[in-house]
Order: sequence, then structure tokens, then C-alpha cells
Amino acid sequence: MPRRDTTEPSLAGGTEGETTDDLARRAEAIRLEIRRHQRLYYVESRPEITDEDFDRLERELIDLERDHPELTTPDSPTQRVGEGPSGDFATVPHSSPMLSLENTYTVEEIREFDARLKRFLNLDASLELDYTAELKVDGVSLALLWREGRLERGVSRGDGNAGDDITANVRTIRSIPLRLPEDLPLVEARGEVYLPRKEFDRINTERAGEADREGEGDGTVLFANPRNATAGTIRLKDPRLVARRALEFACWALVRVDGAEVRSQSDGIDLARRLGLKTVPSTRCHGIEEVIGFWENWRDRRETLGYDIDGVVAKLDSLVLARRAGQTSKSPRWAIACKYPAQQAHTRVLAIRVQVGRTGALTPVAELEPVRLAGSTISRATLHNEEEVHRKDVRVGDTVVIEKGGEVIPKVVAVVASLRPAGAKPFRMPPNCPVCGAAVFRAEGEVVGRCAGASCPAKREESLLHFGRRGAMDIEGLGQALVEQLLAAGLVADFADLYRLDETVVAGLDRMAEKSARNLLGQIEASRSRPLRRLLFALGIRLVGERASALLARRAGEAERLMDMSQEDLEAIPEIGPKIAASVRLFFSQTQNRKLMERLKAAGVGMTEPPEEISADRPFAGKSFVLTGALPHWTREEAEEVIRSQGGRVVSSVSRKTDFVLAGKDPGSKLEKARSLGVKILSEEELRERIGRMEERERTTR
Repeated sequence: MPRRDTTEPSLAGGTEGETTDDLARRAEAIRLEIRRHQRLYYVESRPEITDEDFDRLERELIDLERDHPELTTPDSPTQRVGEGPSGDFATVPHSSPMLSLENTYTVEEIREFDARLKRFLNLDASLELDYTAELKVDGVSLALLWREGRLERGVSRGDGNAGDDITANVRTIRSIPLRLPEDLPLVEARGEVYLPRKEFDRINTERAGEADREGEGDGTVLFANPRNATAGTIRLKDPRLVARRALEFACWALVRVDGAEVRSQSDGIDLARRLGLKTVPSTRCHGIEEVIGFWENWRDRRETLGYDIDGVVAKLDSLVLARRAGQTSKSPRWAIACKYPAQQAHTRVLAIRVQVGRTGALTPVAELEPVRLAGSTISRATLHNEEEVHRKDVRVGDTVVIEKGGEVIPKVVAVVASLRPAGAKPFRMPPNCPVCGAAVFRAEGEVVGRCAGASCPAKREESLLHFGRRGAMDIEGLGQALVEQLLAAGLVADFADLYRLDETVVAGLDRMAEKSARNLLGQIEASRSRPLRRLLFALGIRLVGERASALLARRAGEAERLMDMSQEDLEAIPEIGPKIAASVRLFFSQTQNRKLMERLKAAGVGMTEPPEEISADRPFAGKSFVLTGALPHWTREEAEEVIRSQGGRVVSSVSRKTDFVLAGKDPGSKLEKARSLGVKILSEEELRERIGRMEERERTTR
């Protein structure tokens, strides 16, 4: 937005002959002037100077602080952007809970809220209560704290009782003052951080262009709506990335103020504006009917705003009455969200296409004749799954009613059957993956079908990450950033390609070097010797976890035998039921998967399971164990290995035949069941002691 062309003289001058005090006073004068213009521009929307003049002021301060670093203050406008990525966010408790609001959607429900509040407060039903009604911005809630006028902390809502300390990101939001115009001892404000529609469109246009250049222009990289974009942005680890997106903040309450009297909600909003905080349109209403009028007035005017709202919030204006009303465990009794019903539109289904997600899940999506709805043009809507398509009987050519669920995700509500064209055919999900051609596996009782191809391009990234994880092939260093680079550079297409990587090529990737590349290739080399059970788990076969992988590997002994086992052979393995057997059989019936196994074998990857050489005189020979809870020193895999090395076997569920339950922290229902059945319960320490005593007895009897 251009500022009004009114130039002002520079506040800067030469530094020659100036004392440190002179320089400090000049720097502070420039800061005050910049803060004033930021407030005029970002909060009050009435700029007084041009962009060029504002940039000149900022440059003067930057130059002054660069030449005299001791003059830089934490609340200086130059400190808006952090210097780099942060680590994990610290958790900070809120001074008082950030509760959710109860929702209403009709005039009758709004009136009932008013009547219920009067009954709770023992007030006459005819009394007109004073409310503050304000627009409900569709964003992410935030708590801000200033101490002695300086911004000290910004915390996300989190679970309502505590949130993430995202101060570094908050400092990049230009509508949040780093320094208040009044040095009050303490001010805590709460409000909504959001993304204006214009900025949301810019970001998505930019992301779409990047995806097209990378050959991924299928819309999956786009943010679904401004609220999702805001939530993703405010928790980025690099404040510099946050600063590139023009987030805004609107205050909806001052919950703590030292040094100023606040008697009502409207007083608090007035003080927030005086302190330079941006607020949304609000009004003081005498009686619930005025609240309803405000709500109805903005229902048809919300498209004129530059940001999304999903309703109006009505709050008791009197803070004394609000404290009397109190709250439930979830919501304040003195406030309510008056939501707008989802807007609907009619359009036509041009096609139904099937998308394959990163985990291999197949999702039908309706391609629609573009229609304007709730401030955006809708051209596609998810149909969720095959059962949902059949339930609504959506067909190509149908006229359908669509709406934005919760003002966010476009969805097909119903078909206008009377307008169905002749010859429209019912939709059927394809039996094979539309991306790679592999069979689609849908487990009994599930509504989502999944691609059975281990090398499907649609799920390469997720598959490669799983392949390298601990418990699978355990390739340290094969993280998401590297996998993304390997795929983007065309260096890998499936698991087998990992064993053909060249150290020099890997070292040339972003954020890699010779040492990192050498370490990675060393990890990949080490993974060739993993046993068959680890490889089976790494392949990502549907329903086959670590336990099932170990059972299959031990029974088959080698991969070739397992690949040729029948459904009956597989079901004969203890603990392998019909669903797992069917999934394994389908996986190895796919030509592309068998070829992948051949390539892995050619790369020297282990295809056998070493036989367990356990004699009958081992301490736990023939004994069954169930593991539950987190152990203090062993991982689950380590504990299972120890038990098997001593002749025992690990099973998944507790029964009367179970010999021992190894229990750790937060054990869950398995521990209770073991107690009820009289099963012996051991801690990790007790198990270690038992093994030690048994081994000692063995040594003394030799």
C-alpha cells in the first residue's frame, strides 16, 4: 500500500564531534519516528510518508547501529528479524487459561445464551445486559507480554494451559509493537495472528510456481486457507522465513494491565488502541438484540474485509459480571462465538480424479466448474473415499451443492438429482494405482485403499524415510531434507538406488560435505548386513510392523522362500492372521516389488535371517513375554533381543498362557490385565537380576 507523499527532513547527521549521549539521543529519536509511522501504516491505515521516505528512516537507523553497536536496543525496529533458525520451542504456562468459546449458529441460540447467562447471574430476565461485539478473525490465538513497555514474550495458545514460546517469530510481525508508547509495568494482550487474503494469494502463487518448476504442480504444495498458512508460518524455526510473510495481529483482550484501570471489555479495547495495538471492528451493544444486529450486518459485509472472519464474538462488557459468571472446564460463560453458517454454492462435476498421497492412500477428488464461494474461487473438492462417493452417489456431469466446511475446506454436500444428465455412470475406484500401476490394497474394515507398490513415485519420499529409520535399515543421516534433495536431483527412485550413490555427487548437495557424504555412505554400507526381518519392516508392507517382520523372517529364513509362500503358509505362522497374510501375499505378487527385491539382492542387501541358536537350557527357554510401557535403559527392540537370546519369545497380547509381563513407565491396560490373570510382572531391573543369577548358576555348575 503506498503511503501519502509527504516528505520529512532526515533526523540523521554526521557523527563527527558527537558524544555517545548525542548519538544515543539521535538513535532514540529515529526509533520513535519509525514507531510512529509503523503504527500509522500497520495499525491505523493512515500513512503520512512515502515508502521511500520510510525506508530512508530505517536505513539511517541501521547505519547508525551498525557503526555503533552499543546503541542497539532489543526493542529497536531493526531487530524485527532474527539471525537464524531456532531450536525446539520452549513451553510456557499461560497466566490464565486460553479457553475455547462455545459456538452458536442461529438467532435463537444467541438469545438462549443471553437468557442462560441472566439465569446463572440471578438477574431479571427483562434486564438488558451490555455486551461488546467484535468480529471473530479466523486465525491463530496468541498471548503477548510487555514489561516496562518492552515486548518480552509471545506464546502460542497450545493446549490452553501452556503454549510454545515463539517470541522470535512474533517480533517479525509489524503490527505488534516492540515498544509501547507508555511504559506500563506490565501489559498482557491476547489476540489473533492472521494472514490477509492478498498475502495468502501471493504466497500460494509463489508456491505453485516453485512446484511447477520442480515438476510437482498438482496443487498439493498449496496452503488450503489463510488459517492453515498462518498456523504453519508462526511455528517456523527460522524467523527470517516468518518475516517474508506479512502476518498481522489483532488484539481482542487485555487480560493483565498494571498501571492503568480497566473496568470493562470495551475499556480494554480502547486502551489497546491507545497503546498502538491493532483491533478489529467492534461495538458496545445494549442488549442481545443489538449483538444480533451487528452479527447480521457483518454476515453480508464480510467479503469487503481484507481477511477472513467466521463470525462475531459477544462478550459481557462488565468485567465484574464476567468474573461472577466464571467459566466451565472448557469455555467462559460470559462470552460466545456467533458463527456464520457455511456458505453454499451450486456447480457441476467435470471429472473425478484419484490422487495418491505420500503414504499411498488413494483419494477421489471432484474437478468442478469454477465457482465463487466464501471469498475464493473453488475448482476442486475432496470426496474423501470410495464409500463417501457411493453414499452421496456423485457422478461426472452432476450438479452438486458445495460448501466450505468450517469456512475452510471445500466439500460436496449433496447432488441435485433432478439435474443429472442422461447416461451419467456411477464412480468406481481403480483397481490399480493411477501413478505406478501397482495393485490397490484395502484392508478389511478400512475405507481407504492404498497403493501396494514399494517404488510408487507418489510415495517415494515417505517410503525412503521409513526405509532408513531406526528399527528398519537404520541409516543415520537419511533425513527429510536429504531425501528431498536426492529425489529432486534424480539420484534415487527407489531403495535400491541408495546403494549406488556416489560420494562425490552426494558431497555436492546443499548442506552436505565430504565428511557428511562419507558418513552417510558408511551407514548405507552397514545396512547391507541387516537381517531379513529389518528389511521386511523397511519395505513398508501394509500391516507388517516390526513384530510381524521378525515372525515372517524367522519362519521363512530367506526372502525368496517368503516371496513364494501361499496365503495358507503365511497364516500357519503363529500370530500372523489372514489380514497380514493377504497384505504380504499382495505385496510380493506385484512385478515391480519382485524386481525391487532382485535389485536389492544384487546390491548386496541381506536376504536371510540368521537362525536362532538357543538351546533348551537357556534361562527363559519356552517362556513367553509381553512388553508394555517405556523401559528406563533398553529400547523395545533391545529388550526383545535380550529375551530371545535367553530362549524366550515375545508376544503381543496378554493371556493366561503368558509367562511374564515386562513393564516400564506408563504401561497401560496390559499391566492391569496381567494382574487380573495372575501373570508374573517384572521390571527391567528385575529381569536383569534374573538373567544375572541364572548365568551365575550356569558358570558355577560348569
